[in-house]
Order: sequence, then structure tokens, then C-alpha cells
Amino acid sequence: MKKYLLKGLFLLAISSFIRTVVCQVYTPLNLDQIYKRYEFLPYSVSALNSMADGEHYSVLEGENRIVVYDYQTGKESDLVFHADRFPELRNKGIDDYTFSRDESKILLITGQTMIYRHSYKARHYIYELQSGRLSALSDHEHERLATFSPDGSKVAYVYENNLFIYDLDRDMTTQITFDGEKNRIINGAPDWVYEEEFGLIRGFCWSPDSRRLAYMRFDETDVKEFSFQIFGSLYPEDYRYKYPKAGEKNSEVAVKVYDTESKCTLTMDTGPEQDQYIPGIKWTASADFLAVIRLNRLQNAVDVLIASSLNGECRILYSEVNDRFISEINDEYIYFTGDNGYFLIRSERTGYFHYYLYSMDGRLINPVTRGNWEVDQLAGVDEQKGLMYYTSTEESVLQRQLYSVKLDGSDKKKLSRKPGHVEAAFSKTFRYYINTWSDAVTPPVISVHRSDGGQVRLLIDNNELSADIKKYGFSKKEFIRIPVSGDLLLNAYMIRPAGFDTAKRYPLLIRVYGGPGSQEVLDQWDNDLPWLQLLAQHGIVVACIDNRGTGGRGEAFRKSTYMQLGRLESEDQIAAAEYLSGFRWIDESRIGIYGWSYGGTVSLLCLARGEGVFKMAIAVAPVTSWRFYDTAYTERFMRRPKDNPSGYDDHAPLNYAAGMNGRLLLVHGTADDNVHWQNSVEMADRLIAADKQFEMFLYTNSNHNIYGGNIRFHLFTKLTDFVYDNL
Repeated sequence: MKKYLLKGLFLLAISSFIRTVVCQVYTPLNLDQIYKRYEFLPYSVSALNSMADGEHYSVLEGENRIVVYDYQTGKESDLVFHADRFPELRNKGIDDYTFSRDESKILLITGQTMIYRHSYKARHYIYELQSGRLSALSDHEHERLATFSPDGSKVAYVYENNLFIYDLDRDMTTQITFDGEKNRIINGAPDWVYEEEFGLIRGFCWSPDSRRLAYMRFDETDVKEFSFQIFGSLYPEDYRYKYPKAGEKNSEVAVKVYDTESKCTLTMDTGPEQDQYIPGIKWTASADFLAVIRLNRLQNAVDVLIASSLNGECRILYSEVNDRFISEINDEYIYFTGDNGYFLIRSERTGYFHYYLYSMDGRLINPVTRGNWEVDQLAGVDEQKGLMYYTSTEESVLQRQLYSVKLDGSDKKKLSRKPGHVEAAFSKTFRYYINTWSDAVTPPVISVHRSDGGQVRLLIDNNELSADIKKYGFSKKEFIRIPVSGDLLLNAYMIRPAGFDTAKRYPLLIRVYGGPGSQEVLDQWDNDLPWLQLLAQHGIVVACIDNRGTGGRGEAFRKSTYMQLGRLESEDQIAAAEYLSGFRWIDESRIGIYGWSYGGTVSLLCLARGEGVFKMAIAVAPVTSWRFYDTAYTERFMRRPKDNPSGYDDHAPLNYAAGMNGRLLLVHGTADDNVHWQNSVEMADRLIAADKQFEMFLYTNSNHNIYGGNIRFHLFTKLTDFVYDNL
């Protein structure tokens, strides 16, 4: 009864809305604009960094100029670097840069060549502001992860899996590891699975006094290799790298500390267990103590160790156990204060992500935040004022608003002023922050604010893009809630065609991701919106539903899919499609679903398990069996295959090939290092065996993102045509 009452109220609201709409003629969208000329990408600010005084910030302009501006006035304070003045950089462009702490030097990054999702090789130069001298960091062709020491006298970097330190004062380079070898030993950089699943970018860090360099050593000798071919020559090249699939052996990780004065290296005692993860290391305020995060293989028990850099001994500072898994161990997990007086830890012990204040002896002082809502991002800690800045879901799970709170948990203040999605980047003195705001129909607006939330001035308004949105008649993104199981309501949005008429019947395309902890239904600008609007202009209703297992709604909702990935996600999407098909203006015979990566997995399951609900599905780079995917991600949610064989097999798309009834398009990149195209090839084999017709398209040498050159335009032409032809 409740289901039909809600549906009736929704229809009444829509009818009222339609009566108020004035018919307008809009300029039609086309794929050339979206994926060739990228006319709907918003402007942003490139490589913005606060200067030490907290009154100025620097930005990279035109890929060749580093300019300093005043937060308050917006006036240009200084042009600190111009690449065109140096022959070795002229016409090359700068990809990124960092200042030394005293801002006397700049480390310049140019010629980036991507390795995986985050990692890259590049050429690095050091520019000395006072002398105007530019010098190459090394004689190597490409270095990785170059980082100034806190005093600016040294730069540490990785080259061919070994760590080096360049002493600027002595103009001397010291190699501190010698056993680095491709597909065997990595010093100072993460292996593939740590980079992808823990977001670990750099595997080393300088001590506060610049004397010691802590680093991680990955021994991936016994990790099995995966290979794919790189095409383009008469004999394609085999690309081989270490990729631990679920249940297989991981790298063994050791934590070491190198002393630049004694030239000695010490190994930290992280315990006898080798089958574990070390997802992060971080110095405390003291150069004598290094924090090491230790996570068990099943990822349901975490310890924060304090390791002595003098003798390698470790003690446990903090521990937590969860009956399912510990979520989101990353750089925001723990924060140490500069005076070594206390630390902040993020935990979901109450069922929601919140921060807790602890003393350095491991004693809980107090919760900093609390409530039936989640802290989304730690924006900064002003230690002088004893304030923590963060964004959260307190007002709405669809939004992110900015708050400040005292570290004792009192005097919480909301700083953001309007509905939508906010991100904040604070100056080093916390007097100002750069505010990036958007909502579902407004591209990012970037502005300077005082720490009390008051706006100082506008940086970027993206007004031209906002005008284009009106010119091309973008339909409103309507947020709704869909009942699917008992009293459970799922958050969703819907985009209806301009000139929508309840007397007509429209096809429906559901866009899905649905992976653990993700969230697609947000009151935030989405760069995919122009394509969804293109579909709506062609008379297709577009919907998106955040199924069980997604984020923002607390631990119980987020972890409901534990040990059975694919089951509840597909059941929720099928139930949502059935609910939406009950509206008289949805043609229940023309419902499709589209997803990428995890969304591709869910799309396949929906086509197979939906019993005719879906006429078509598009699966881009899908996982078709969790046995094919990596250890850290898969085992976090499923445990190992030997612990949970039915969880791996009962809801694997591979095992549903015979039930695939409808039109199917499989798409994959042949150089996908993340979700191997093995997944789609094996799926195709099962479909053929089951005598199921389908379409399949491969993008040569493309990775998981499938982009570059004309590829995106070609891909979305393929996807769009498939939708038009089959809905």
C-alpha cells in the first residue's frame, strides 16, 4: 500500500510541474561537443598551493608560469617562475610543482608518463629563486616521487625501484638501496595493489628534522604475474607485472629507516606475520618515532604501531577490530599534531564515520564529532585554535557541507552557506580557504573564503558553462526515493526529457555503479551529465539508483553486501526498475541499464537475473568473476575464495550466461591493468557456449579509463548508438 501511495504522490507532483512548464526550443546537443571539443568541461584552478604565510597562494598558469596571488585581494604578488626563460623547458610545459618549506626552491615536474592510475615517471628540475638557477634533479631520464626534505636541503626520489637522495648543498647523490628490480623488489614506491586499493602514492617519508628517511620495501618475488600484449608492432610486446588475484600471495612489506648521517638502515619490527598489509607510514612530531599502520589479511583488525627510529622496536598505540572489515584506511585515517600532544583517528565504531581525539599514550580523550551522519573529509586541523574542519552528510546524505568544531567536540559551526556539495582547501595558517561548490545543475564555483565561512571573492564562476546549460535546455535532475524491500528506501535521481508529457511513454536507461562505499546520487556537478542530457533530448528517461552497499548512509547500509557482492546490488536495481516501470509514462518493454567497472558487473547481473525487466545492458570493463580481481579489494568485502566459495560463485556474472536474455554490449580495453580484459573474454566464451548473441568491442592498448585521442568520442558514439538502437 505504501508503495502505491508514494507513487501517486510523485505523479501528482510531476503533473503539477508539467502544468507550469513553458515550452521552449533548445539547441540540440551532439557528441562532438561533449567528447571531441569537450565544451562542457568546467574550468578549474591548476596546482593551487598555499604559501607559508597563509596570505598568498600559488597557481600553475598556462602550463609554464607559476604565479603567486593574494588571498584577500586577488592581486598578482609575484611571477616566481616562467618555463619559457629556460631552453630545457621551453615548449615542454610544467605538469606540477612543489615549493621547499622555506620557499627558496621549487621542484618542477615535466614530461609525465603514467604508469598506473596514480603513478608516473617524469623529469624533475630544481629552481632556486634567489639565484635564478635551474638544474636537473639527476642524470636519469625519468624519476619518480621526488620530494623535498623539510629543511629543503635534500630531495629523495625513486629510480628503477631504488631510492636515491640528492643533497643540494653538496651537489651529491647517494643511492641508499641497491636491490630494486622490476617485478621483484620495490623500494620507496607501492606495488600495484597498494596504489590501487589503499591509495598509497609514495612509499617513503622524511623525518621532521630531515635526518632520516623512512621507506617501505615491497618484495613481490612470489606474487604471480599477469600479462597482456601491447599492440602496434609486427610482434606485439608482452607487458608483464605483478598482480595478486583474490586468494593469491601478496607482496611482503618491510618498513625501514635510513639515517643520512650514520648511513645506516634499520628495519622496524612490525611483527612476525608476513601475510598482512602495511597501508601507510607517517612520522609523529618526533624524529625518533614513526607511526606504522598494520592491517591483517582479512582487513578486519588494524593496529597503529609506534616504531622507534633508534632501535626499530614497536609498540601498539591504537587497535580496532570489526566483525566485517575496517573501511577506508588512507591518508586521512590518522592525524598527529605538531607538538606530539595528541592524535586524531577516524573510526566507524558507532556505525558512522567520526573522528576521535586520543593522547599519545593511546588513551581516548573524547569524540570530536558524533551523530547519525558521516564525516566525509578531514579538511584540516588548526592546532593553534584547537579546531578541526571537515565536510559531512549531517544535513543530507546527498550533500557535503563544511563545518568547524573544537577538538573537545564543542562549538560546532556550519561554515558553508547553500545546499550542494562543498570541498575546502585551507591556507597554511587557516585564515582562508578555497571553496569549491556545485550542485546537480550548477558547474563548480570556486571562491576564496575566510575561515568563518564568509566569502572574500570569486575565483571561477563557470558562467559560460551555466549559460550553455540553459541554452541547450538541460533538464532538471530530480532526486527521489524508491522503495525496494520492506521499509528500505533507496536514493535515486531522474532526468526526464525536455517537454516531458505524461501522456507519452518513454524508454528508461538506468546508469549504475553501485560498488562498496561509492555514491552516485549526489547534489553535485557530474561531468557525465552532458551525455545523460543528450539521451534525455532524444526522448529517454535517465535514472540512477544508489543500491545497498553504497556510501554515505552509515556502516550497516555500506556493509550489507559483505560476503555476497553482486546479490543485493542487482536485486535493488531490478526492484527499482520494476518500481519505475509502474509509472504510466515509462514503457516497461524498453528499459536498459548501463555501467562501467563495478557498474558493468551489476549491469550483467541485472540482465541475467531480471527475468525480462531489462531489454538491454551495456557493460564496460566489468568484473565477471571476483576470482579474477585483486586481493586487497576483493578480500576486504568477500574474504578469500577458500573462506567463501559460494559468495564468489553464486553471483558471478560468468555463471549467469545462460540467463542473459536481452541485447548486450560488452566493451573493454585490451591494456586494462585494473579489471583485466580476461573478464570480458571469459564472459564472451560462456555466452557463446550458452548460444547467446551479443556484441563486443575492444579498445586496443586502452586501460581501465578507455581514453586518449579520439577514443572517448568513438566509445560514446558506440554506447549512444547501442542505446538508440535497442531502446
